[in-house]
Amino acid sequence: MNPPITYASLLGPCIARYIELKQTLGRQYTREHYILRHLDAFLATQDADCTADAFGAWCATLSHLTPGVRRAWMQIVRNLCLYRQRSEPSCFVPDPRGFPSPHRAARPHLFTREEIIRALRTIEELPPSPASPLRREVFRLAIVLLYTAGLRRREVVGLTLGDYDFVERTLTIRASKFHKSRLVPLSATAANEMEAYFVKRQHYSSDSDDPLLYHPCRPLPCYTGAGLARGLRDIFRRADIRTASGRLPRVHDLRHSFAHEALLRWYRAGVDVQAKLPALATYMGHVSVVSTYYYLSMFEPFAEAASERFARHCRPFIDEAYAGDAP
Repeated sequence: MNPPITYASLLGPCIARYIELKQTLGRQYTREHYILRHLDAFLATQDADCTADAFGAWCATLSHLTPGVRRAWMQIVRNLCLYRQRSEPSCFVPDPRGFPSPHRAARPHLFTREEIIRALRTIEELPPSPASPLRREVFRLAIVLLYTAGLRRREVVGLTLGDYDFVERTLTIRASKFHKSRLVPLSATAANEMEAYFVKRQHYSSDSDDPLLYHPCRPLPCYTGAGLARGLRDIFRRADIRTASGRLPRVHDLRHSFAHEALLRWYRAGVDVQAKLPALATYMGHVSVVSTYYYLSMFEPFAEAASERFARHCRPFIDEAYAGDAP
């Protein structure tokens, strides 16, 4: 059992209560915990509370970080101070207007079906690897799951053999982001890919707790998120799949592509998109539909589909109005 974490600064007791509260509410708060421990250690060396001067001096130690990361660290401390303010109204709370400017989120690359096909063909051309006998099969299945089911990268690497139900053709995603678990029905194509993979996977191990994406390393015979990302980016490079700026796409762009494809299908089918969004949020493992909107920022295909729908529904009324104005 790990010993309890202790804090050395005057702010330490408040940090301990704050972390305990967040973890009680179901948040891991691992990153935030690291940052607040960094602040605690700094304040302890200064024998200071979190005042405006002490906060400014701490921020000066973050100059090696990018502006976006510095802003995120400073916001985490601000959230702590807002919590503290509830019981100590006169305590210092950082003014976010003095934080570095927020960076613009990277525009996701939306994979076309032709690019996905090209990536899958590139996988088939990968040289054999004695150190990773299922290399081709693993990366093929990973792309299929990321693109057709919208899974997160760490959800894919966290899957076990027992998480796939051959009868229902569903995947169980266990305790993913925000500690949410869910069942993900697979499309017929994805389910066929999964079952074809199992035929080859069973030759290496078959325990239900064994990792789905097999890699013969010890003591952990599975892929890490970073390892999977490196392999997929190499495939994108070999397949010459690039973003509009010439960069390699991110693995997370496959999840964006899944969400956008779902929305476009609904637009073109004429269904009530707003009514469908909660279902998409649940499928993708979001806490609320607000998170889903992040994936559905207005791209040109959406504008075209929305314009076509508007024209279908409203053109008779517009034509009638113009006809009434005719001499």
